[in-house]
Amino acid sequence: MRVLVVEDDRALRKAVVNILQDEDYLTEEAEAGDEGLLLAETHTYDLLVLDIMLPGMDGLSLIKRLRTKGVKTPALFLTAKDSVDARVRGLDAGADDYLVKPFAVEELLARIRALLRRDGKLAPEGELSYGPISFLPKEHDGCVQGTALKLTSTEYELLQYLVQNREQILSRSQIFDRIWGLDSEANDSIVDLYIHYLRKKLTPFGCEQMIRTVRGIGYMLKEV
Repeated sequence: MRVLVVEDDRALRKAVVNILQDEDYLTEEAEAGDEGLLLAETHTYDLLVLDIMLPGMDGLSLIKRLRTKGVKTPALFLTAKDSVDARVRGLDAGADDYLVKPFAVEELLARIRALLRRDGKLAPEGELSYGPISFLPKEHDGCVQGTALKLTSTEYELLQYLVQNREQILSRSQIFDRIWGLDSEANDSIVDLYIHYLRKKLTPFGCEQMIRTVRGIGYMLKEV
């Protein structure tokens, strides 16, 4: 899962990032609202963790701008303000949850898991799966009905991303940005190549048709 943390308190931001990385989340960070907005508009994330009081653009304005532009990424606000009015304004602006500072690490992680489950990114027990496909995080591999697929690192990340966004159309550019990154020297044609690799490894299980081609756009994972 890829999380953007926007927080101007450097110590707190680094602490949150370290907590998330310890739980195997991929993280990016920003200390100002304008920087966070640019990242959220140009990259694909599974979750946003935002402070309300930010230099430049505040968190409320940031999430309003994203929602206006159709960005539906779940957002968790971290804030020192504990009034009902502050919570209502945050939720009305487009936030999905609200956590008051200081907070317990366990509660932060639980709220993140709850948001990802609500968004369909995690199964109810917190494990990622779809149909016959599941994952072996310790082995960094995927499996079908308990049999390992023997995926490469890139194949593993690609299959995870497809499962996280199952039954949703993903453009080639979305997939490329998420898996390879905008700084990659490759181009988005590499997406087609790795889709081919994945289908080949799913073929012995009769699951290759789960990865559907959406002509002129990209791909969608959906059970046949």
